[in-house]
Amino acid sequence: MLNRRTLRIKIMQTLFAFDQCKEANYTLAHDLIDERFAPDLNSMEVQDKDLLRKQKKASIQYFDKLFKDQVTAADAEEKVIMVSEDALRIYQQQVKKDQDFLGKNSVLEIERLSTLYHSVLTLITEFAELAAAEKKVDHSSFVNHPWVTAISKNEELKKQLLRSDSGWQKNRDKVRGWFREILKDDETYLKFISDKRTDEESQRELIRHLVRKLILGAGPINDFFEEQDIRWAEDKVIIRSLVDKTVKSFADGQIEIQKLSLDWEDDKNFIEKLFKSTIDLDEKYKQLIAKNTKNWEVDRLPLTDRIIIEMAIAEMIHFPNIPVKVTINEYIELTKEYSTPKSKQFINGILDVISKSMMESGDIKKSGRGLIDNK
Repeated sequence: MLNRRTLRIKIMQTLFAFDQCKEANYTLAHDLIDERFAPDLNSMEVQDKDLLRKQKKASIQYFDKLFKDQVTAADAEEKVIMVSEDALRIYQQQVKKDQDFLGKNSVLEIERLSTLYHSVLTLITEFAELAAAEKKVDHSSFVNHPWVTAISKNEELKKQLLRSDSGWQKNRDKVRGWFREILKDDETYLKFISDKRTDEESQRELIRHLVRKLILGAGPINDFFEEQDIRWAEDKVIIRSLVDKTVKSFADGQIEIQKLSLDWEDDKNFIEKLFKSTIDLDEKYKQLIAKNTKNWEVDRLPLTDRIIIEMAIAEMIHFPNIPVKVTINEYIELTKEYSTPKSKQFINGILDVISKSMMESGDIKKSGRGLIDNK
């Protein structure tokens, strides 16, 4: 089941990617200026290379002033201004395009977790089908395994597979290879199918073993999922939790397919709103960060730390029902896993000071549950 910490991690990763996109777009803008002032090798006219070099240098300088919003007057020649403005316009267009793409993709990435979860479950039944076709070895204990039967007959899972196309039809050869090279050589599996007196506990343990060791453990199957999902290292933890809950849900010959979210619309709104409000964070809050980081410029902070601080400020401002202490604690937890060893204390101190300052100024307004720790 998704929780808000998982969503914050996903948003942080997306913001990190967005920042890298902006850097790449900035470089491309400079490359555009280089191109505009490069000598025309096809021209029959003599090229004034010294003049072009001077214009290129002036244009890059003018672009950087435009970029930092430091231009107060047109203090450059017309061509330099035109090329610089062109480069800035293209930069802004590409940044907007990247923002839209990453914002939508972060939601799609989370929605794809359901597809991955369903794929893991159905891989078990795919193995059972291959086992049933085996003639030399008796796999009946696995083929008739009550959990396997419950998964294969679950109507909700069948519907989800039809909607998401998360079956294994396109990768039949891989599944056959895994069955031959992994499952049939696994000692735990071989011991299970050779034991004619399996009980409920041994049946449950086999499914856990298949999922935790053979499918999600280190090996070819895990590598396959990693190739399909760039966030697999984090996503695997969620998938394992969902499958574990599915295994535990078995009763009266049936299993319960887990929902990724109890209220997906609310979670989706949280993702979209926090992502956008962090990107659109007012400059005055960045100055507030700088003021409380020994006068460092915000851009000089380690990128992960800066993103975490800006996300926390955006959340404190734009989510009135989340208590300030909850927000601070959540982002401290993110620093433990994703930032430097010294970041926990640093960010804790910064957010504590900044939150008090914003509450005094009225920038933070809490209501409902958000008032719990603000009395």
